Amino acid sequence: MTRAWRSVVALSGGVGGARLMHGLSRVLDPDAITMIVNTGDDFEHWGLSVSPDLDTVMYTLADLAHEERGWGLADETFHAFERMAAYGEDAWFQLGDRDLATHLTRTRALRAGEPLHAVTARLCRALSVPCRVLPMCDGPCRTMIETREHGALPFQTWFVRHRTQPTARGVRFDGSPPPAPGVLEAIEAAELVVVGPSNPYVSIDPILSLAGVREALARRPVVAVSPIIRGEAVKGPLAAMITELAGRAPTAGAVAAHYGDLVRAMVVEAGDEGTVTGVPTLGTRTLMRTRADSARLAREVLTFAEALC
Repeated sequence: MTRAWRSVVALSGGVGGARLMHGLSRVLDPDAITMIVNTGDDFEHWGLSVSPDLDTVMYTLADLAHEERGWGLADETFHAFERMAAYGEDAWFQLGDRDLATHLTRTRALRAGEPLHAVTARLCRALSVPCRVLPMCDGPCRTMIETREHGALPFQTWFVRHRTQPTARGVRFDGSPPPAPGVLEAIEAAELVVVGPSNPYVSIDPILSLAGVREALARRPVVAVSPIIRGEAVKGPLAAMITELAGRAPTAGAVAAHYGDLVRAMVVEAGDEGTVTGVPTLGTRTLMRTRADSARLAREVLTFAEALC
């Protein structure tokens, strides 16, 4: 990488996106990066406002995330969760003891009238997150999975409670709030937009559904990293979703086709280049097992993008 990037936007949701964001935050000046994070899977549990993707990004950027699990905090305990289960409360979604402090702080602030973007900024400062993190919106925009067996299910109910077993027939978003303050401005000012290796249906499409976002991205160079490696998703249900929703084999090319003319180039696992047509494609090692992997991939994405900008 030889270019001194001054303004890069990254779109993310899930573990893979968070890991690439960590790499970008370590190879670029943190002031040059804005992370825009999916909130379509936000929900309320035990009366608490939970933002799973925001929390994963915050904990990952702060070097506090549980590496093996991919969600929650490292060295976490679950005594409160176990006690809630013992009391007969609905205990299908695990919340760790220290993680509860994040949800309590967010819930109290939201109920007091503080918008989500302001709460997120405050949490990031407390966690010493080195770069700017924006939720995609302040208002609700809930991801709903249309299933064959149970009709419409909120994303977390489908993903965690039902372990993605109901067959997905479609995805929709309930709510059309404006993008959070700063989102459109960051995209308009970006020299480059990087779409992380996130599930396009449930992590990136919610962001794209917001008014003005897709139009703003159309004016910027956008590079996407494929979350599919040799026909499989690293984590989560994406491979099955591509088959069920798009009617095609799960490949990097299917991801590129889903994004269409929104992306100017793709970064895929080495050997998957042949599945992508119509855009420049870089093949490399996209699996991020370590922080070094994340930094290496971030450098390669940025170097590849230099020719596009």
